[in-house]
Amino acid sequence: MFGAACRPREDAATSSPTSAVVEVEFTPQEIRRIRSHSPLPPVKDPTNRIVDNELAAQLGRLLFFDKRLSSNGQLSCATCHEPARAFTDGRPIAEGLQPGRRHTPSLWNVAYNRWYFWDGRADSLWAQALHPIESPAELGSSRLAAAHLVDGDKDYRGMYERVFGEMPSLADRRRFPAEGKPVTAADPDADEAGWRAMSESDQELVNTIFVNIGKTLAAFESRLVSRRSPFDRFVEALADGDAEEMRAYPIAARRGLKLFVGKANCRSCHTGPNFTDGEFHDTRIPPRADQTAPDPGRFAGLDEARRDPFNAMGKFSDRPSDTIIEYTINNPENWGRFKTPTLRNVARTAPYMHQGQLATLTDVVNYYSTLEQALPPGHHAETILQPLHLSEGEISDLVAFLESLTDESIDPAWIGPPDTPATSR
Repeated sequence: MFGAACRPREDAATSSPTSAVVEVEFTPQEIRRIRSHSPLPPVKDPTNRIVDNELAAQLGRLLFFDKRLSSNGQLSCATCHEPARAFTDGRPIAEGLQPGRRHTPSLWNVAYNRWYFWDGRADSLWAQALHPIESPAELGSSRLAAAHLVDGDKDYRGMYERVFGEMPSLADRRRFPAEGKPVTAADPDADEAGWRAMSESDQELVNTIFVNIGKTLAAFESRLVSRRSPFDRFVEALADGDAEEMRAYPIAARRGLKLFVGKANCRSCHTGPNFTDGEFHDTRIPPRADQTAPDPGRFAGLDEARRDPFNAMGKFSDRPSDTIIEYTINNPENWGRFKTPTLRNVARTAPYMHQGQLATLTDVVNYYSTLEQALPPGHHAETILQPLHLSEGEISDLVAFLESLTDESIDPAWIGPPDTPATSR
């Protein structure tokens, strides 16, 4: 019975034609842990009432690939989040209009996050989508320019009004300058002359349009869900008692799965169906040689999220009561901590860690096995981080399991750029 063991097929990479493959046995506790990782629940975001709206997602998709959303007309969201690279850029450090300081995370399953960016400085997907538009290091534009883009494109305006209702005209440039945004912590040197010249009511109107742009981008990105990996099919077969389908799951991945939920204790941080606890940890990984400036991580990110007028407890949220930021307390232990990423499609998102310090999955597992070159533990270091002392075979098996979390089989209509000249105008 599989509750005690799984009898795998021959595996050419691990056995000879005459040798038998050793059974992979799972205890009842391990099986409960395995089943906690699948299936993924439906996407929900009470703070974004149009997250399930198909037309909103289509508008968000158009904007995602539209280079006019950048100040130089050369960059789009897809510049750093390339569909062919699992919605990353393949670089250790992100690079938009200027070099960044952290690695570009994948957008696969991003809708399941409760905090966004490596430091958690946004607490909703729609709020996160607004940051790169105005960041001088990313798209370098402004909320006024973004609002004018939607207002001035008849297709965009039509779609917007079908989703959100009538959109007031922004044609009067004395009321609505071409460019403008307030000074923020992310852009303290912003030229806000155009923004300050506007009345408070007009600023509110533009902020509402800007937020709605973010919500359409979030509706699109919420379609990027990976839920049918070989691992998911294995768990489904486990629940159904389908022995044949269980045997289809590679033996090395099964050995790695046993390590993941057992000896290696990876699930202490990579929990649940999306393989992340959604929290922040100090893995003591050294910074890149070209990124040595102290990075406060979560310590600064939480304060920034609390100051953000577009956070989930603010007036632009569709349900401000559904937020945890109001009750989240900052403390010195958050210094240098970074968000636990999902492991779904992780084999496609190299390099790894918050500065892309590690090139391959094998490098990542080896780091946790040895903690070689790890920074010394600080005063508030987490005691859970201890060397795993894995063998080469165990490292290989864990990598095989991580590779089995790959699934990019969603509707191709959501993957590539839309069939419209808007993305190249």
